[in-house]
Amino acid sequence: MKKFKLGLATQIVIGLILGVIVGAVFYGNPAVGVYLQPIGDIFLRLIKMIVVPIVFSALVVGIAGAGDIKQVGKLGGKTILYFEVVTTVAIVLGLVIANLFHPGTGINMNELVKTNISSYVSTSESVAHHGFAETFVNIVPTNVVDAMAKGNMLSIIFFSVMFGLGVSAIGEKGKVVLKFCQGTADAMFWMTNQIMKVAPFGVFALMGVSVSKFGVKSLVPLGKLAITTYGAMAFFVLVVLGLVAKIAGTSIIKIIKILKDELILAYSTSSSETVLPKIMEKMEKFGCPKSIATFVVPTGYSFNLDGSTLYQAIAAIFIAQMYGIHLSIVQQINLVVVLMLTSKGIAGVPGVSFVVLLATLGSVGIPLEGLAFIAGIDRILDMARTVVNVIGNSLAVVVISKWEKQYDAEKGDNYFKSLKGASVEGNAA
Repeated sequence: MKKFKLGLATQIVIGLILGVIVGAVFYGNPAVGVYLQPIGDIFLRLIKMIVVPIVFSALVVGIAGAGDIKQVGKLGGKTILYFEVVTTVAIVLGLVIANLFHPGTGINMNELVKTNISSYVSTSESVAHHGFAETFVNIVPTNVVDAMAKGNMLSIIFFSVMFGLGVSAIGEKGKVVLKFCQGTADAMFWMTNQIMKVAPFGVFALMGVSVSKFGVKSLVPLGKLAITTYGAMAFFVLVVLGLVAKIAGTSIIKIIKILKDELILAYSTSSSETVLPKIMEKMEKFGCPKSIATFVVPTGYSFNLDGSTLYQAIAAIFIAQMYGIHLSIVQQINLVVVLMLTSKGIAGVPGVSFVVLLATLGSVGIPLEGLAFIAGIDRILDMARTVVNVIGNSLAVVVISKWEKQYDAEKGDNYFKSLKGASVEGNAA
């Protein structure tokens, strides 16, 4: 008889449930944060520790394999174009759903608990003056070591692409460097697999701390916002991304099944970074070229935050409705444009959705203090938008691979079948 073994996804779900229970039982007890926060922080630090080396080494190997600067330029152009189209659809969908379901109408603000959001205000002030041109200027790092230390993903991608092209250009002399980068990437992916073994403990700690701080009660008055947001996210994934996946010759359900472990982890931690290495690895196995997977996924973390922009549109209209403010069509179009521009310049900033909203609401006359009323449930909403971001970026790899005529559908189908087979064997065990 084979030994029973729980899969990673099951372990993470158990950690998630236990964290919620512990947080609810010890609601308001500062001891939860004292004892559990360090465990959650260590897990997140372990992930952040490997993200930059993986992105750099994998991207250099992938780009050096492509070896054509014109090809890389075409890849970048198509990727940005696709991201802009899908992000715009997400924003417009958010506005339409918020206008249809009116989640903020009838809300009694006296029943809501205000949360201190001063930590986001100073950041949003600098973002408000952050021009679109400046975003592209800042892609080019003045000091690549500093960019890597700060985790500035766009600058890291730019340097890695240039370095990969340089390695390819010098031919035989570059093989030593390429071999080193390949070895580094392999070692980093091994480290990723080891770190994933402690993911359930990290999830347990992070959820325990969040629930103990805000409690389950904070959800009740804002339940309509939470339901509207989750419903919009589900519609966007299943219908919008589902249609895109079908056009690309694959299935969104298939991608969700392949990434189930990563999606549960991203949901539990509210962090896309925790799954970045595994997404690149799995999308390559799913039939996408390494050069495309290693370029599109990290770039998507800055330019393709579908879940975040969808939520920002809903939240903006929610706050307006809560204050009884009617936004005209012109004001809502202005909101779309401002959200598109603002959300591109600050990827990687803590509390990115709040910062974008703070920098955006004032442009259409919505009171900024309205954000303080929804901050209490932001963690719950953040979990959903993180999952949508991950699915959107994973699908983007397939779309761009198909667009470049490099998607191997047969390899993808075989990988999916192998995962189903492994799942059946695991259940039988």
